Amino acid sequence: MEKLFKLRENGTTVTTEIVAGLTTFFAMSYIIVVNPGILSQAGMEWGAVFLATIIASIIGTLIMGLVANVPYAQAPGMGLNAFFVYTVCFGLGFTWQQALSMVFICGIFNILITVTKIRKYIIKAIPVSLQNAIGGGIGIFVAYIGLLNVGFINFSSGVPALATLDQPQFWVFIIGLILTIILTVKNVKGGILIAIIVTTLIGIPFGVTSMQDTTSFTEAVAALPTTFLAIFKEGGIASLFTDMSKLPLVLITIFSFSITDTFDTIGTFIGTGRRSGIFSEEDEKMMDTQPGFKSRLDKALFADATATSIGALFGTSNTTTFVESASGIGAGGRTGLTSVVVAICFALSSFLASFISAVPYAATAPALVIVGVMMTSSFKDIKWDDMAEAVPAFFAGIFMALCYSISYGIATGFITYCIVKIINGKAKEIHPILWVCTLLFILNFVLLALL
Repeated sequence: MEKLFKLRENGTTVTTEIVAGLTTFFAMSYIIVVNPGILSQAGMEWGAVFLATIIASIIGTLIMGLVANVPYAQAPGMGLNAFFVYTVCFGLGFTWQQALSMVFICGIFNILITVTKIRKYIIKAIPVSLQNAIGGGIGIFVAYIGLLNVGFINFSSGVPALATLDQPQFWVFIIGLILTIILTVKNVKGGILIAIIVTTLIGIPFGVTSMQDTTSFTEAVAALPTTFLAIFKEGGIASLFTDMSKLPLVLITIFSFSITDTFDTIGTFIGTGRRSGIFSEEDEKMMDTQPGFKSRLDKALFADATATSIGALFGTSNTTTFVESASGIGAGGRTGLTSVVVAICFALSSFLASFISAVPYAATAPALVIVGVMMTSSFKDIKWDDMAEAVPAFFAGIFMALCYSISYGIATGFITYCIVKIINGKAKEIHPILWVCTLLFILNFVLLALL
């Protein structure tokens, strides 16, 4: 165990890594039920997507843990699955088989830009101020996800407002939040996980925690062949290139999948890896001085890139590094052992779906809020009294939550950074890669507006 994960070198223990893995899993376990619920609307078998979600998460997370030795978990990403169904299938009229095919091609493209180290160069081109803004912004985003999951913010009136506290889940959430704050402030080991478990139990008398009926494992296995390797069957990849008039639309869609997936991952790694020391300066120097994939960041980027294509083979939308991994990192996770624990939990969940899905949002939302608080510490390193630095940092940090997208937050940060530099007559200080990324973001926004 020590030789494989280098626990002492990373200042952690087996117990800490296990607790971190459980914390991450419970914080992201909602995807097991939510993802098939969304993708099934496009005509995919619920049971097949349910199992594909679990398989893709297991494989992607194991690669992250065993190859890269970092505490990140992977699963089909929220936002990307909605884009898959509502934009690509419903809006543009593609079949789910064609949408899966585009996700597969997107994964291959991401592998290519990772092998050629383009993604690494993008990370290194991002100014320190924006890196800190991304880290703090992800903190706000994670906390926001928690509040939205439990419905604590109400949009029914057309204006965001605090929900009326007349529902049991709100009281369970508040109790869980107070408990999480107490355990965190007191530095109780495994406090976040303890809070999730206790809050889940508290939810029973409130009627918030309940067993849900789900598709059985046997039924899911029987349905899996409908999506497994569907991209190579009739109506799959080949059908994307039979009508040349649709080829530009196909390429635009693949581009949209790719740019969102790429920058969601980059944002998560920057936001959580730098502050926690998972990706150190020594690690980055290794990226520059040693050929191949020797550094943890190189390996982590490659692990993330491969997961998307693997997920598409089984039948799910883009598999990406989950921002909820921050909860496990906040609980002390520092090595791939955390990821292995998450993968094991995903495997068990295929047989225990009804138990896993019983953990309510009211129990996991407090964990996300507290982890968000921890991550906003990155904001302190930004020179807020310097408007040239403050403006891009503000947009990068705040727009993630406002747009519910890490990549859109990064996009607005890049765009405003370039604008500020041009205004100050310092355009030459903008890294060429940053120019390219900014123009690609602008192009993406324009193309999405025309779709």
